[in-house]
Amino acid sequence: MEVLKVSSKSNPNSVAGAMAGVVRQSGSVEVQVVGAGALNQAIKAVAIARGYVAPSGTDLTCVPTFADIEIDGQSRTAIRLLVESRPRKPEAEAGNGKGTAADRRPAVTPGRTPAAVAGGDAE
Repeated sequence: MEVLKVSSKSNPNSVAGAMAGVVRQSGSVEVQVVGAGALNQAIKAVAIARGYVAPSGTDLTCVPTFADIEIDGQSRTAIRLLVESRPRKPEAEAGNGKGTAADRRPAVTPGRTPAAVAGGDAE
């Protein structure tokens, strides 16, 4: 399986293009990152790549795992994102007929804290 290594300086549009190309060709791609900035760029790339493959009726799934790798002789923990294609569900099916994602999103209203909406007890 092809592995794309993403850094905090990677251009998400470029990574998304590479990701979409590999997924179209082989159905999946592995993205490897080390650090929060690199993970941020990789996740943005997955979101962008979804738009690139959508016209062909394809959607992407992303499964994160941890991996121990070696960089310059030092052991590091990386995050690997397995990005795979799947058939795109029609919009009505995707939400089970319950409206758009924005309609299903819990709202923070006066008197409700974000933690309460997310199910936390912190104020």
